[in-house]
Amino acid sequence: MDKILEAVVMSSYPNNVKQGLVRRVIEAAKQPMDSEQCWSMLELSTKLYLTGDTKYKREIGKEVLEVYGHYHPEEFEEFFNVRFLLSLLQEGYGPLGKRSHYVLDYIQLGLQFVLESPSANSIFNLLRIEVLRKVCERPSPKQCAKISKLLTQHPQCIPAGKHQILFCQQLIRCIGQFQCVSEGEEDIMEFLEQVNKVSGLLQRIWRTQTSAILPSLKELFTIISSTEEQEAPSNALASVVQFVPLELMDGVIRNLTNDDSITDVQMMTAISRMIDWVSWPLGKNIDKWIIALLKGLAAVKKFSILIEVTLSKIEKVFSKLLYPIVREGALSVLQYMLLSFQHSHEAFHLLLPHIPRLVASLKKEDSNSATSSLEQLAELVHCMFFRFSGFPDLYEPVLEAVKALPIPNEDRIKHLLGQNAWTSQKNELACFYPRLASKSETGKIGLMNLGNTCYMNSIIQSLFMASDFRHSVLNLTEGNSQPLMTKLQWLFAFLEHSQRPAISPESFLSASWPPWFTPGAQQDCSEYLKYLLDRLHEEEKTGKRIYQKLKESSLMSQAIEQHYLNKTLIEKMFGGKMMTKIRCLKCLNVSSREEAFTDLSLAFPPPDRHVLRTGSTSVLPVEEIGPQFIEPPGNPSQIMGSPRKQKKPHVSGDHPAQLVLVETLGFQEPGEQATPLSSDAVNMDSAKDPLLAFGEQTCSPKDSRSVPDLINYFLSPERLTAENKYHCEKCASLQDAEKVAELTEGPHYLILTLLRFSFDPSTMKRKKILDNVSIPLVLKLPVLVAPEESEDVWHRRKDRAAPGSSFVSVVYDLCSVVVHSGISSESGHYYCYSRECSDTSTLGQPQDGAQKPASDKQLDFEIQWYLFNDTRVSFSSFESVSNVTSFFPKDTAYVLFYRQRPGRQSCPLHEAGAEASRPHGEPSLNKDLMEAISKDNILYLQEQEKEARNRAAYISALPKSPLWWRDFDRDKDDDSSSGGCSPAAGGGGSGSFHGLVF
Repeated sequence: MDKILEAVVMSSYPNNVKQGLVRRVIEAAKQPMDSEQCWSMLELSTKLYLTGDTKYKREIGKEVLEVYGHYHPEEFEEFFNVRFLLSLLQEGYGPLGKRSHYVLDYIQLGLQFVLESPSANSIFNLLRIEVLRKVCERPSPKQCAKISKLLTQHPQCIPAGKHQILFCQQLIRCIGQFQCVSEGEEDIMEFLEQVNKVSGLLQRIWRTQTSAILPSLKELFTIISSTEEQEAPSNALASVVQFVPLELMDGVIRNLTNDDSITDVQMMTAISRMIDWVSWPLGKNIDKWIIALLKGLAAVKKFSILIEVTLSKIEKVFSKLLYPIVREGALSVLQYMLLSFQHSHEAFHLLLPHIPRLVASLKKEDSNSATSSLEQLAELVHCMFFRFSGFPDLYEPVLEAVKALPIPNEDRIKHLLGQNAWTSQKNELACFYPRLASKSETGKIGLMNLGNTCYMNSIIQSLFMASDFRHSVLNLTEGNSQPLMTKLQWLFAFLEHSQRPAISPESFLSASWPPWFTPGAQQDCSEYLKYLLDRLHEEEKTGKRIYQKLKESSLMSQAIEQHYLNKTLIEKMFGGKMMTKIRCLKCLNVSSREEAFTDLSLAFPPPDRHVLRTGSTSVLPVEEIGPQFIEPPGNPSQIMGSPRKQKKPHVSGDHPAQLVLVETLGFQEPGEQATPLSSDAVNMDSAKDPLLAFGEQTCSPKDSRSVPDLINYFLSPERLTAENKYHCEKCASLQDAEKVAELTEGPHYLILTLLRFSFDPSTMKRKKILDNVSIPLVLKLPVLVAPEESEDVWHRRKDRAAPGSSFVSVVYDLCSVVVHSGISSESGHYYCYSRECSDTSTLGQPQDGAQKPASDKQLDFEIQWYLFNDTRVSFSSFESVSNVTSFFPKDTAYVLFYRQRPGRQSCPLHEAGAEASRPHGEPSLNKDLMEAISKDNILYLQEQEKEARNRAAYISALPKSPLWWRDFDRDKDDDSSSGGCSPAAGGGGSGSFHGLVF
């Protein structure tokens, strides 16, 4: 039958006639036949499949093989044996010089019929060895793709153990040699498909054997960092990187950039070749790896490498923006390269001749990708204009090209420049920060944790970000007889001017340590804050008493006398006053007592006591006003009328107790005249205001708590009955009474402590209330004023309220939130969110006292937030503040800092507000403090220089080979085989795909 088939195939009959005859032969092959005849047919079909000179002959060979595999399995297994396969793989098939290219396809075809046979394991073992040998011979992309296809379909044939790692490494070396021999689009697409099959096999292996990833990356870095190769490795290596899990990125980059055995030349070669990978189409995450390595190099101060690479590669990266298939990744890399290169205009100026042509090309393309890229490019260009001004002639053509595109505001520009700079641009010593503990990109300085001292660090950073308080502390004169305040001044000065990424607060901790605190144990940050403010207050009061005695002995001038008889700094900044009134319900006599406070401790209402919203008939004086336009900063107060009257008996017989509303506010649209918040405004239709959607996020949902809810609960009347009866002096006996608290003076900085920790008798421990409390950015606090002050305010503000009103609504802006992470006050961790609220709108105040409209005031939610977490400082946002408990239920807001919004004070609510809201310049430090900071900065520089010398001496004693992966190698014997059978890595350089993306 084999003779018949061969005669038919070799005949000159038309193909349709041949097909009919072949079909008969195949049908006959399905019938039982002797072993010798089966062998003859298998040999013929193998010959046709492997050496057939037409596709038709190979198809016939394939059909016959499949029939005999199905219908004569025993004979097929005997024919398809290990010795035959070894001969095929090592010697090939066919005459010399014309060996078949279809051996791997043939083996893949036959494997499916022997998977269950007794010889299957022997075949798998053979193929594991042979595929490793094949890849060590550096086969072509086509043959590599066939190997990958075979192993993907039959993973039993993938080398195992150490051989698997070696196989991955050699496969990467093969990819490094790949090159596309043709510039035709079809050939390039075929080449890309072949590369994807090979890299896809690596992905499959890595998914099942993660231990192979790091050795594979080791080989990849060896290839791209090699300075001995005459031809650059193929950009196809980018296809390997896209399958490396991103969660490994930080560790890999950190180890790579901190390995002293890698020379600068090797590192520069590697990053240069990685940047060329932006030319690789369809690659994922390649830009993320490139940017991560650039950031890693910046973190260890390898600025010479970064400068050289940026200047040599930035034009090439820029040119890739012309091609949509690689545009997104190229733009990401370009943005980082430009925004980080801030010490010189050189990199940006290299691009100036090309920008107008690119803009014109993208406009002509008219696609979503082009439009988005144009907007990002325009933002980038304006950032560079801002950073490197003074070149009008050079910039004119570029400015003309981008004039129709959106222009970012100055805050956005400063944010981008501050976030991406290699170093802080504020000082000359920035390039000497430590390799692993570099100064935060925010420019802020962290505080070292000295052993569960995060409670103190969070409080110190919050106080430091209270700019009015910070300026006052830094402006203190020498010899102020306040040792603790002096230490705080030094700590603030170092936080402001030190070159270190983080400083130690050890000296201040020892001076401010509450004596009952246990060293090394976690403490309550609110307790520490109260103790600290009280110490600072008492210390200054003691100093004032000393000066009072000096005055009495006529040793003190009148100016000094006036200065020292004022309030203490703590009273000015954080001091408020509260009136507590108790009314006997029998004789209606009212007793009152005024007390000073530096913070309000807000308890949570009992579970069965819900704070109701406007329109409720609740006895609680609670109303939460939705987002409205705020008043101008120059006129923040308004007299509150009596929106509703309580149905309770009055606290005094003459004046009914008023319902005092704590309100949350929205934001004023920039560029518009501020609108007073009148009674009508509360119910105005505000759905069309685009800011209201954001403002509503600051208010709590109906069934949850908010800060205004807790304040209103704090201010609500309390019944004193049963065991808690009040002793009335007029009645001379215990009587039922009603107790109410009223704020009579609002502090400049309002500190609110949410009482989350309560004692649980069942466990005899303090437990934590984990309820989420929504925090408004802007808060209105009701403050009671004296009748004469109220009348004076009303005369000057007739549009605000009716005569007889006695409450002023004071506006506060959120500036810090201390967060506790954990479930107990004795454990967990503290960190804080802060922003710097300043009186920018008062700088241009006219001399007649009239305030300008706040049309140019920045929106509250646009002010930059920072996250302080011990030594780590990072950029953040109010959205992060608001959502932290939603994402992390154990992380809850604990201490809040609000700053009173300044303006024309109609009555002396507090003197500190007006004084503290004056514009501040940079405080001039005293001589000793300036010298101390300067000496420490010089010492820090010397430390960095010494470390650099030690590193240089260490590197010179090591072999110049990249061994950053050594911590991951468990078996020293692996090192000898890691290079593979053939260490040469060939070319296929960056020009391989110019037909597609160049």
